[in-house]
Amino acid sequence: MPASPAPRVPVEERLFSLVLALLATESGLTKTEILSTVQGYRQRYSRTGDNANLERQFERDKDDIRELGIPLETIESPGAAGNNQTLRYRIPKGAYDLPADVTFSAEETTLLNLAAMVWREGSLSAESRRALLKLRSLGVAAEDPVLGYAPRVRVREAAFEPLRTALDRHHLVEFDYLKPGEHSARHRVVAPIALIQHRGRWLLHGEDRNAHGTRNFLLRRIVGPVAVTSRSYAPFPPEATATAQRELERIWTERTAEVLVEPGSDAETRLAKRRDTSREGDRLVLHYTDAELLAEELASYGPEVLVLAPESLREAVRDRLERTALAHG
Repeated sequence: MPASPAPRVPVEERLFSLVLALLATESGLTKTEILSTVQGYRQRYSRTGDNANLERQFERDKDDIRELGIPLETIESPGAAGNNQTLRYRIPKGAYDLPADVTFSAEETTLLNLAAMVWREGSLSAESRRALLKLRSLGVAAEDPVLGYAPRVRVREAAFEPLRTALDRHHLVEFDYLKPGEHSARHRVVAPIALIQHRGRWLLHGEDRNAHGTRNFLLRRIVGPVAVTSRSYAPFPPEATATAQRELERIWTERTAEVLVEPGSDAETRLAKRRDTSREGDRLVLHYTDAELLAEELASYGPEVLVLAPESLREAVRDRLERTALAHG
């Protein structure tokens, strides 16, 4: 009977085990020693067979560790300079320890772990992974959480993960973007500045290299795959993200729509609970940032909603309802 495949070890566990192993050695470990002993590699290591795929995995993991800000060193063996097979790898503990004036209590560490649990693995940022990996590998104690269940944030947009990767690495991205009212998507080359969740929607705030200015791109309007290029760009200042968030809040505050809702309807229940909504009898005043998204939402309520103003929004909702009626005969 053929041998059963080795159990899959999650990437976070493999990187964590690698960091622990490289922290625990003073003289360093060779590639063979790492592949044959460290959790996540040893399960697939063959002492007599071909380990080329495993070696390539280790090379990628080295890059990931360095991108997380971990000081991975290589040490050449005396008399064997340039021989990659005799290189030894280690993480100098003194360069990796937390500063003496930075400490965390068990309760604080527990809260950090719970915060990380909110995000599924694919959405956890490089900064968060680095912080949690460092805390765990330094042996910082944590108390057992009192919560039996932790909330999770699932990012459904396929564009999120490649954009997050490009943002972490400061690489340009290319994608096709379909603007509201246009019938064909346009190709964009963008330097990502921040991924922002605004009113339940994910947006990419970035510098559009073709338009020579910053733009907000709604992730749901990205058509097809996002290509992360090898071209890098200089990181933007941290205040650029805050500026983008303030601008979105300004637009939200300034843009309002007046609608008439059917009393007791689902539309009244849901729309009345939107943030900053005010009402006058059966009339609701709604705030919004994207007119097309609001039009889609209002059209979904059918006859339960009548848009009074602005006229452009009223026409957008009417157009959607007419196209729906035409599609269904």
